[in-house]
Amino acid sequence: MTILSNILNILITILVFFVIILIHEMGHFLTAKAFGMKIYEFSIGMGPRLFSKTTKTTTWSFKLLPIGGSVQLGEDFESDDPNDFRNKPVWQRMIVIVAGAVMNLILGFAVCLVSICSDEYIATTRISKFAENSVSSQVMQVGDEIVEMDGMTIWTTMDVSYCLQNKALNIDEQAQTAYISMTILRGGERVALSVPFRYLTQRTDTDLPGIKVDFMVEPQVKDPFTVTAAAGKMFLTETRLIWISLRDILTGTYGINDLSGPVGVVTTMASALEQSIKLMSFSSFLLIIALITINLGVFNLLPIPALDGARFVFLLIEAIRRKPIPPEKEGLVHFIGFAALMLLTLVVTFNDIMKLISPQ
Repeated sequence: MTILSNILNILITILVFFVIILIHEMGHFLTAKAFGMKIYEFSIGMGPRLFSKTTKTTTWSFKLLPIGGSVQLGEDFESDDPNDFRNKPVWQRMIVIVAGAVMNLILGFAVCLVSICSDEYIATTRISKFAENSVSSQVMQVGDEIVEMDGMTIWTTMDVSYCLQNKALNIDEQAQTAYISMTILRGGERVALSVPFRYLTQRTDTDLPGIKVDFMVEPQVKDPFTVTAAAGKMFLTETRLIWISLRDILTGTYGINDLSGPVGVVTTMASALEQSIKLMSFSSFLLIIALITINLGVFNLLPIPALDGARFVFLLIEAIRRKPIPPEKEGLVHFIGFAALMLLTLVVTFNDIMKLISPQ
């Protein structure tokens, strides 16, 4: 039964992953259609075709490797057809290029909205009570609203958790107390505090090693306005976490072994789905889906060759100089970028598989 449930969880996760990719490609497809562009191929996946169907204007393909998709608009060659991508106004091409990422961001907000709706109430960042033997209550009070931690603006309880976890990674393991710089709203005024938290060096029956959260927050009644606002805050939280992760990768805080590819993503999502089924609460699983689709949208907007962000930069240069860059030169840049991304994907996927074989 466990094996069957694991297989089912993985299949559901893969389906979700494909839907995220499909939404991205539909963004390109629908905007291209709206501008009357000729669409040569719409494909999900990469590599050899598993099967395809050709209509009057488009080939619909399903490919072997579930790591992406594409909408072929003929942007890599010149033609006399007025409906080809390169013969359309540059502003229309810009919209088509960014539409996929925008669709992912919209989907991310929608999933955050569904996640908030699935919870019984909305968690605020206002303290409602302290646990027994609380340490943070030495300086904080019931009714305090957390607005900043270690200089980071706090929008959600996920922000609070991130700051505490981040602090735990940069503290002397021999310490028993961790101090965090916080700004709180108290009686309508901003107050700066240095808040102590108990630092656990060993696992207990109820806590993992790290900083112990010793307070609870007030719930907020759900209505259309509070739900929308909470979904917006969660969207901003997840988007910021992605940018922080990108920064940490570029600065060397995280290495290539800390990255996850398609195998790692599917494994994590399947594990989260299994846990959600046990708890009969799917908000955490939905937030992981939101994080992945937002990540896809943000990553695709980066000016990396072969990604939509780099294609947008080439179009921006064309709009400024009023002359397109030769397609063979642009194609070479994207080919090099694509090859580098595929190499990175292979390395990360190999690491994901090795982690499954040898979790330690």
